[in-house]
Amino acid sequence: MKKIYYLSTCDTCKRILNELKPLGDIELQDIKSDPITPQQLKEMRSLSGSYEALFSKRARLFSERQLKDKQLEDKDYEALILEHYTFLKRPVILVNNQIFIGNSKKVVAAAKETIHT
Repeated sequence: MKKIYYLSTCDTCKRILNELKPLGDIELQDIKSDPITPQQLKEMRSLSGSYEALFSKRARLFSERQLKDKQLEDKDYEALILEHYTFLKRPVILVNNQIFIGNSKKVVAAAKETIHT
């Protein structure tokens, strides 16, 4: 399976998708118009090891809700990601049984190499 969960309104996601081209056999899912399902999130968690690894602490809602002051557990991260798409660290790239989370240069380079080999 090859899939990318991204946000179409995010300039960083757009830049990364351009960098990863060609994407021929990769399914793209815009998480704003097509929200992730609990099953999809469970699949991501099984590859990443935790919901926290998939959670974006840069999300505006994270600071607005003062979540940094709270002790969050894995189930809290899961609920928040399912509640609002901005809590998912983006993009999430699945290639076979590998997962690449976020937009760091190292992660994007590794994803690009895996996609094109």
